[in-house]
Amino acid sequence: MENLPSPLLVEILTRLNDTSDLARCRLVSTTLNQASNEVRSLTLLCSMSRYLRSRSPETKHLVTPFKTVLKNLVHRSPDFESVSIGVDRSLGGVSFDDVEDESDDLHLTEFNFILDWLPCVSRSIKKLSVSDFWVQSCWRRSKALSLISSTCYGLVQLVIRNAWLAVDGLCLMPTLTNLTLEFVRLDDEDLNMINTCFPNLTQLNLIGVGGLKEPSINLSHLQTCQWSVSNAPLSLTICAPSLVDFHLKCIKPKLIFLDAPSLSNFNLSLENTAELVLKNCGNIQCLQLEVECLSLGFILSMFRRCVAVERLSLDFVRRTQIVIGVEVDLVEFAFDILLNYFPNLRYLSLGSGAWHATESSFQRGSFENATGMKTLKELIAHIVVLDIEFTLAFIFSILDKCTQLGDISLLIHSDVDPRVAGNLISTCRSKFPGVRWRWGIWKEGIKDTWVSDGI
Repeated sequence: MENLPSPLLVEILTRLNDTSDLARCRLVSTTLNQASNEVRSLTLLCSMSRYLRSRSPETKHLVTPFKTVLKNLVHRSPDFESVSIGVDRSLGGVSFDDVEDESDDLHLTEFNFILDWLPCVSRSIKKLSVSDFWVQSCWRRSKALSLISSTCYGLVQLVIRNAWLAVDGLCLMPTLTNLTLEFVRLDDEDLNMINTCFPNLTQLNLIGVGGLKEPSINLSHLQTCQWSVSNAPLSLTICAPSLVDFHLKCIKPKLIFLDAPSLSNFNLSLENTAELVLKNCGNIQCLQLEVECLSLGFILSMFRRCVAVERLSLDFVRRTQIVIGVEVDLVEFAFDILLNYFPNLRYLSLGSGAWHATESSFQRGSFENATGMKTLKELIAHIVVLDIEFTLAFIFSILDKCTQLGDISLLIHSDVDPRVAGNLISTCRSKFPGVRWRWGIWKEGIKDTWVSDGI
């Protein structure tokens, strides 16, 4: 390696997953030592084995404290542009019962610890990622955000995981464009400080962020957003004129208000809501819905003005009740609703719940007077064949109504009798030989398996 060109050698050292390996390379030769000083990224991860050795009475005196290792690396090379520190995901399984003391040796968002090393790289750092140790951080409120915002004037990307973060003292960070908070308790119940101090965010990820009551995202430059709400806030408000890609997962909010005129890709996972208000959302082209609701028609009616949708993926969690020993489906939904609400639909994917509801409504005659959908070209469905005659009749009715439909992929549940599945396949092929049929198998919790492709 010593004979390699210097830029190539630096590139190789930059790709090391753990900067501890970089420190070891420095001891090998003068050439590697000099090249290591040009590496501008630092990655340091506390593994489960290191954690266990630091706790064992027999080995803990042999282990250099994690915080000490980091501080030594930073002080030796103060020109890092990217710093990523944290604990391995396997430590997420460590419970409070496994920890007998109140140590903070892995509390990585501790104010004084960050103050010891962050100012050294504050002029050069562009990316910062801190994944804290939840057992030590969850009950310790940290002012790490205020320190980072007041120190790192050129920071572009910030990631913080597994911490309790205060927002008092938070400063304006006009250069920050990418923010990820994951499994964080945030003392900003309406997200006002996030909106005010990080006004130029183009990418925002809020994954399992707790402490929110009536959060509102109001960011004019935001383009992509992933928001997984861990608690049940009263309402969610998103006003983002530049938002293009939005993934939202939440539980029983009373109100979701979305104003996003540039939104093209919307992925919504929802457990019921009283109201979903879509303002200026007429440009959605790709819509993915996974809902738990008494009426899919109720949810879909809120997308009535989203006529630009060309790709739709739809599923829901079935909710049933037992009436005098008979299972009664509570979901109300019919296939013709899709024909009415999404006139430009070209691609449709139905999960098992959505397929079951549409097939059940077909049995009640809801599809007889539908005018059809001339734009639909591709259909993917996860099906359970309870009555093969009804299933075939429903498939043939869809093909009769959707005259441009030429590509159908059917995934049949693994518990369906192979003879029934085989009969379904052969009948579909013979009845509509001009259709490109694709067959597969699905089962809960297991990845779909395709057994034929375009036969």
